[in-house]
Amino acid sequence: MPFREDFASPPYTGFLSQFAQLRGPDLLTRTEPFFDWQDGRSREGLWPYSAGLDGPAVAECAVRSEYGREGVGLNFLSQDYLSLSTHPAVLEAAHRALREFGPHSAGSPLLGGYAAPVRALEKAIGEALEAPHVALFPTGWGAGYATVTALVRPDDHVVLDALAHASLQAGAAAATRNVSRVRHLDHEAVRRQLMKIRASDVANGILVVTEGLFSMDSDIPDLGVLQSICHEWGATLLVDAAHDFGQIGPRGTGSAGAQEMLGKVDLITGAFSKTFASNGGFLATRSPAVRQYVRTYGGPHVFTNGMSPVQACVVAEGLRIVRSAEGDALRGRLRAAVDAMRGELADRGVPALGEPSAVVPVPVGDAPVARLASRLLFERGVFVNLAEYPAVPVRGTRFRVQVMANHTPEQARRGASAIADAIDEARERVRGSAPSSEMMSDVGRSLPIRDELTAVA
Repeated sequence: MPFREDFASPPYTGFLSQFAQLRGPDLLTRTEPFFDWQDGRSREGLWPYSAGLDGPAVAECAVRSEYGREGVGLNFLSQDYLSLSTHPAVLEAAHRALREFGPHSAGSPLLGGYAAPVRALEKAIGEALEAPHVALFPTGWGAGYATVTALVRPDDHVVLDALAHASLQAGAAAATRNVSRVRHLDHEAVRRQLMKIRASDVANGILVVTEGLFSMDSDIPDLGVLQSICHEWGATLLVDAAHDFGQIGPRGTGSAGAQEMLGKVDLITGAFSKTFASNGGFLATRSPAVRQYVRTYGGPHVFTNGMSPVQACVVAEGLRIVRSAEGDALRGRLRAAVDAMRGELADRGVPALGEPSAVVPVPVGDAPVARLASRLLFERGVFVNLAEYPAVPVRGTRFRVQVMANHTPEQARRGASAIADAIDEARERVRGSAPSSEMMSDVGRSLPIRDELTAVA
């Protein structure tokens, strides 16, 4: 059956935000309008989310959508930046850990789930980041959320970059009402906000939150400037290194290493799900007191089972590779593929945001165009992630293309050419449909955290 192309109506229009604040007495039936909209998008091939690989995260693979659509082609969906999830040494580390320790941590880290491989991994991460006191968590989300909620009390303040990750936003919202969001990468705005806070409050703490690499824009803050500002105003700097640790910087030490800030940043959190072929996350600090406090008062460390020994061994082997000459070679291969993709996009007149990294954000604009382009790409065997409002601004819909070290430059150029073709065709087919047909009335009524961010950013 041919797809419907009424671009001025759902499922091409509308946003998740319109369903975020549900009304009505029945908690179950009031979800049905959302399902009708989401199901309509799915039936038209315009719901690209919840797709899964039918195999390992390699450069070309089979993909199956949540609703049964199948495709085979180029994989730019996966977060496996150095392609370690298929590395023979990483697979062997997983098999060995499974044989020696079994698959389960069998408890929270405070209650029996603190296995020997986890302790060894903490030491290795501390050495790599020159922040020797490390706490591990079962997810990267848990690491960020636990760190913020453990350290920040209700009378304290949090100053967040407007595009900081949702785990950090949620942690701040749970910890205190005193949350300020500043324009993305505007370091002087951070200084002004700290000055404003200290003018009326010298008794309480301030946590400043940023990221080493922002994945929706592929841009990087000046960590030295931010840390200096924090010192000037008695604030603490937290840098989330989820996306940069492992894939950029000398020996994979991320933005902190690239900017000679190892051992100087107050707090570093991160995730193992981007470069290190596993789930899990960490907090790294120079303070043994901070580590122990967050382990004791950070909910995800206390009330969730710890990382499994298999996960810890996988990350440890990945970290060994990341810090080796082979890691340098893998980063070189990744950069070659990234440069090839960005170069092809530029040749086709399609911009890519930010700085070269494994994440290549490709702005599209209005949602109808982006949703149709996403469908066209799936049909043509090129799989990319679609980011829509409220994850990005209303007219900032984009593809978040994720490049891996096992992509060849030729595959990257082929993917970029397909993306450019799909955007061009989608714009041509949507042309004549008024852009204002998008549900602009939803602006300002989005998901509880992200709506405020897009307005600032």
